[in-house]
This record gives sequence, structure tokens and C-alpha cells, in this order.
Amino acid sequence: MKILLAIILVGLMAMVLYSLIKGIVAFLKTTKIDLESGNSETVTEMQLLQNKAMFARIKYQALAIVVVAILLAMGGGRG
Repeated sequence: MKILLAIILVGLMAMVLYSLIKGIVAFLKTTKIDLESGNSETVTEMQLLQNKAMFARIKYQALAIVVVAILLAMGGGRG
């Protein structure tokens, strides 16, 4: 059971990293578009993408915390 939870935890950590990178890329594109053109319609789309990526990151972080809490409740490092 602990091995399965550890695998799930690693997967969630990878998803957190993916969502973080996706959000940062959207942020950089938003900044670049805003500086070059000032087109607020495109900026709004990129901001929505950025928000979606950051909410996904928060969701995966919360799930990872739950998995860590379960592992700690099962005895953590003892075993």
C-alpha cells in the first residue's frame, strides 16, 4: 500500500510541476503580448489559461498533501 501511495505521490508531484511550468509559460506570453501590442483580448485569453494552470497546480498540491498525510498516518518512515 505504501509503495502505491508513493507512486501516486510522485505522479502528483509531476503534475504540480507540469501545471506550474504551463502557468509560467502563459504568464510570460501574456507579458510579451501586453508589452508588444497592448491587445487586451489576447491578454485576457492568456490570463484565463494562466488561471486554469494555477488552479490545477493547487488541486494537485492538495492531493499530494493528502497522500503525504495518509503515509504519515500509516507510520511514515517506520517499517
